[in-house]
Amino acid sequence: MYHKISRDVKLAAVNLYECDLLPMQDILDCVGFSEHTFWWVLKLWCQTGDVVWHIYGFHGRPRILNFDDVQYLIQLVHHQPSWFLDELLSLLQQNCFISVHYTTIHQELEHAGISVKKLHRIVKEQNKNLRADFIRHIAQYEPNQLGFLDETSKDERTCR
Repeated sequence: MYHKISRDVKLAAVNLYECDLLPMQDILDCVGFSEHTFWWVLKLWCQTGDVVWHIYGFHGRPRILNFDDVQYLIQLVHHQPSWFLDELLSLLQQNCFISVHYTTIHQELEHAGISVKKLHRIVKEQNKNLRADFIRHIAQYEPNQLGFLDETSKDERTCR
C-alpha cells in the first residue's frame, strides 16, 4: 500500500544521515520507510537540493549546471557582486571544471532571482567599517563560545 511521506520526514532522515547522528537502521526506524526509499530520497537531495520531486513541465534542453554549481555562482556573486560574467565563467572553469557560455551563467543567475538591481543593492550594503567593527567585537570571544546557523541553501523558492 502506497502512502505519501512528508517532506519534513524526508529532510529529517537526510539530515540525520549527513550529520552522522544515528546509525542507518535507527534512522529508518524513526522515519518509517525502507532503505531503498531512503537512498532514492538521498539521491534526489544530492541532485536537486530538495527531497521532493517537482514536475514543472520542463521543456527544451536539460540544464548544464546542477544545483551545487548554481549555488557556487550565487555565493561568488554575494561575495564579490562587481564581478563580470567572464570572471564568473573563469572561476567556474577553474574550480568546478565546467565549461559553459557566459549567457548560461547569466540565465542561471536570472533564474535564481539575481538581477542587476539586486547586485547593486548588495554592493551598497557592503560597508568595510561595519565589517571591521564586527570583527573587533567578535574577537573578544573564544571559538568554543560561538555558534553558527547555516542559511546558505535558503532561497525564496523553498521553505528551508
